[in-house]
Amino acid sequence: MNSGLKGILNSTTIADRLLLFILILLSSSGVVFVKEILPKGRTVQIEADSLPVYRLPIDEEKTVSVKGPHGNTIVEIKNHKVRIIESPCPNKLCIQQGWIESGAVVCLPNRVVVIIGDIDSKDRKVVDAVT
Repeated sequence: MNSGLKGILNSTTIADRLLLFILILLSSSGVVFVKEILPKGRTVQIEADSLPVYRLPIDEEKTVSVKGPHGNTIVEIKNHKVRIIESPCPNKLCIQQGWIESGAVVCLPNRVVVIIGDIDSKDRKVVDAVT
């Protein structure tokens, strides 16, 4: 296996190696700076069965209960973060996700979705993580 790696290195030029280094550097910087590029959300929207139940500011500390098909899911907002602290779902994956600062937490069995973002500004164009 070591001779195969030497063969590959011997068959590449300095330009190939420079290009590879630049591509690795660009990919790494994208991962590092994605949080800086994406705006922080200022609103927490909580949905049950695809219907909005709450729309709350993220800078307000609050604990709310959301009724789903299997029971109540308890959502906590604190220190500009959100988490699900209690849910009737069997695996508790939504609770294990912990605190989030952006994105969403989903309790699939109870059909509760917690989204952090600027929900009110629908016409505002932003760069997403995929772009």
